[in-house]
Amino acid sequence: MGEQIILAHKVVRYREVEDGIVIIEMLDKEHRNMFSENLIKGLISCFSRVRDNSNIKVVLLTGYDNYFCSGGTKEELLKIYTGELNFNDLDFFHLALDCDVPVVSAMQGHGIGGGLVFGMYADIIVMGRESVYSANFMKYGFTPGLGATLILPERLGTSLAHEMMLSAKNYQGGELEQRGIPFKVVPRKEVFTIAMQMSKELADKPRTSLIAMKKHLTQHLRARLPETIREELKMHELTFHQPEVKSRIEELFG
Repeated sequence: MGEQIILAHKVVRYREVEDGIVIIEMLDKEHRNMFSENLIKGLISCFSRVRDNSNIKVVLLTGYDNYFCSGGTKEELLKIYTGELNFNDLDFFHLALDCDVPVVSAMQGHGIGGGLVFGMYADIIVMGRESVYSANFMKYGFTPGLGATLILPERLGTSLAHEMMLSAKNYQGGELEQRGIPFKVVPRKEVFTIAMQMSKELADKPRTSLIAMKKHLTQHLRARLPETIREELKMHELTFHQPEVKSRIEELFG
């Protein structure tokens, strides 16, 4: 199969690079891969294309340069503050979890807030040693969303995930490596190469077996996610509409 390239909504590139492997690249440089309208629509379009292609065995998800994904935009957060929107309306964040085939997340660049959470829904994760990762929701004064309270402890371990969500601090990949996170952390320039090697190892397996195995391994997350979202939205009703939250959003984005 020759390489096929599609640019979805101008900022997400879909590439079928070899038998069974698709690369989905987030390239919204104007917004540093925040959850812009075009990025969300592009990701939904690309994962829909994966779903409809019975030849695909593996998805490799990545960003550009120093950015993997940066979370919600100022406009989105302010709309949640005023009640025009809630986090669950951004209903794309579990695309990697819902994808039938395995997803490898090449988090070569910074993963901030919802961007970190988005990457953590992948089945296999590679992070950059120099890059910054943060569950920074509380920095703005509101509690985490997008299923963060489920997926971060699952992927990073309970103690570290709780510390990250409560403190909202930035952590370099090298520090997370020292703290014992259970997946590869390598120099940023090597992340994509390592992720591609892992994708090729997966693509060597029968597609039916990969789908069956992923379904089995992720069933507990898919079962628990709806209730987690309901509980997170309850917390948002308590925490998101404080005047201090609006001030923090304006200040931190300003």
